[in-house]
Amino acid sequence: MGSSSNPLIYLASASPRRSALLDQIGVAHRVQPVDVDETAQSGELPGEYVRRLAVLKAETLWQQLAAAQRQPVLGADTAVVLDDELLGKPRDEQDCVRMLGLLSGRTHRVFTAVALRASDGCQSRVNISEVTFRELADDEIRRYWRSGEPADKAGAYAVQGRAALFIERIAGSYSGIMGLPLFETGELLAAIGAHA
Repeated sequence: MGSSSNPLIYLASASPRRSALLDQIGVAHRVQPVDVDETAQSGELPGEYVRRLAVLKAETLWQQLAAAQRQPVLGADTAVVLDDELLGKPRDEQDCVRMLGLLSGRTHRVFTAVALRASDGCQSRVNISEVTFRELADDEIRRYWRSGEPADKAGAYAVQGRAALFIERIAGSYSGIMGLPLFETGELLAAIGAHA
């Protein structure tokens, strides 16, 4: 876990993948997740949805911190989208089978937003990548569910895990598909004078 007695930033996310990505680029951080309502609003486009949630997470933690504790806060959110349907985290095995069945043999988009709240306000970026799955058989989807990996993942899969076997092609940001686009994160950190 990327923690430090004097963190460069706070990460408003419980995702171990986001923390590992910050570690990968050498950004000192303290993990401090926040609980926000992640319900999509009526008619909200995927890019707007992930940006709103990333900003909401960053702002929520910023407001919870005492003024003397405040350091920049990073928030992020990821959505898997197929034919304009947002595929969230699967509720159960049946939902996982449904989602991965939809993704089977098709190309979908992954929207990931990152927001950085600092003393001069909040800036955000959205990354969009495309992922193409090969055809998946029902029994391999069920085996994948039983591995435990898809349970807390948007779209019911982890690009960096066993689902790598399902992925024929990626166009875009691998780290964005994992949940934190490092190029955009680096831009936001550089803008406030914080460098990896």
